[in-house]
Amino acid sequence: MPPEQVADFPTRKQQIREQAHANRKNQPEKDAVSRLICERFVALPEYAAAGTVMFYVDVRTEVRTRHFLPTVLGCGKRVVVPYCVDGELELFLLERMDELEIGMYKILEPKADLRSLSAKRIEVEQLDLIMVPGVAFDRRGARMGHGFGYYDKLLARARADTPLVALAFECQLFPEVPTAPHDVFMNKIVTEAGIYLGKGRA
Repeated sequence: MPPEQVADFPTRKQQIREQAHANRKNQPEKDAVSRLICERFVALPEYAAAGTVMFYVDVRTEVRTRHFLPTVLGCGKRVVVPYCVDGELELFLLERMDELEIGMYKILEPKADLRSLSAKRIEVEQLDLIMVPGVAFDRRGARMGHGFGYYDKLLARARADTPLVALAFECQLFPEVPTAPHDVFMNKIVTEAGIYLGKGRA
């Protein structure tokens, strides 16, 4: 990367992040569009082949998954959702929607008294498919998150053969998202307009 691009890297990332947030906030018909995206996700061959699938639970203006979770519970897959503890994502085996509650940051997450149950704890190596949220993407599969690195740390520990599939509104796609050497590329990005094949992990 040329020196002038290195110097401009944080600025470009911030500009894209702000524009993506604005685009996502202004996305019309979020519930209907989100359902279409979720339906495309569960129609993927990677989903059909997976036994244990991680779904994220939407926050703020992300593609909404919480309304779709009841559809996939009890359909033969082990459904796993993440929650944050001290800057790390832990994984929870979700079997019923009433196992979730609104946490301190108004985020829907597993109930505190269930998290320590050994039957509910899942290791990232057990995941056969990972649904990934994000702020901005490009068609190469590059992803930009909120900048906290929660998902970067989780995905770095996933099995090499576990597909990473991002959900996004089409308005979150940019011609190019700036990346650093440690950034992880998605295998696929699913939007309301199509399914994009990303580079995935090398």
